[in-house]
Amino acid sequence: MIWLMLATLVVVFIVGFRVLNSDARRASQALTKRLNIEPVYVESMLSQMGKTAGGEFISYLLQDNESHMGNAAGVLLIYQTFIVDESDESLTFWRSVLRKAHLSTEITHKHVRLALTFLRELEPDPNEMSAYRLRYNARFTAISPEGSAANSNVYYMDGSSEQD
Repeated sequence: MIWLMLATLVVVFIVGFRVLNSDARRASQALTKRLNIEPVYVESMLSQMGKTAGGEFISYLLQDNESHMGNAAGVLLIYQTFIVDESDESLTFWRSVLRKAHLSTEITHKHVRLALTFLRELEPDPNEMSAYRLRYNARFTAISPEGSAANSNVYYMDGSSEQD
């Protein structure tokens, strides 16, 4: 009889835990599947956000909108490369994750505002984050070619152009 009551208590606990955390799991799963990364990256960010901001981030992500998914990925990029690890390897890795997911690799003002909102428990400095955004974007901005072939998608290996 005691065995049956303990088993019932365990089942109720497991079901209750899964029901209470289903939104967080779905949101985390949606972002990790889209980016093809381990869930630990998103879950660690959610835990660092705190209960209120984490809940807001989950609600934002559950709106099931492609722009929200891209913005959430931008916030994850900022968290991983600005707060966790700003090394060159980390920057290159997270940029490649976004590229493989066919999301924008540029950090916009909106990403910075969202990161400041969702990561407010960590109290990031807005000026430092804006400076980081400029450094990141400058580093990964493609240098545009100059000359007559600047607007063309044809490149010549010998350096000549069509008009030569």
